[in-house]
Amino acid sequence: MEIFDLMNLQAQGYQNRKVNVLYQNDVFKTRVIVLEAKGKIPECQMDTHVMFYVVEGEVILHKNNEASVLKENQLFISEPALLSMESVTGARLMGVQIKSSLKEDNV
Repeated sequence: MEIFDLMNLQAQGYQNRKVNVLYQNDVFKTRVIVLEAKGKIPECQMDTHVMFYVVEGEVILHKNNEASVLKENQLFISEPALLSMESVTGARLMGVQIKSSLKEDNV
């Protein structure tokens, strides 16, 4: 059994995001995301379903042509989409990418 403390995990910036992966298997990938004040994650076309849970702070989340504030203890879940985010004051999140079962069934 492995337990992760999302508040104490070390995380690197977007450019080194691969080292922030906590757990990965054939179905999903989980990572900690830390955005400094005025930090951003650029637009990315996600081919997977995603979930973002804000552990601390808040972010402005962009999905396709919509923007919304995601606050501490809130969870965002989305089908594949064009996503980006930014934080004015800084934030810590957990991100989960989940492969689409439809893609797996059609292979």
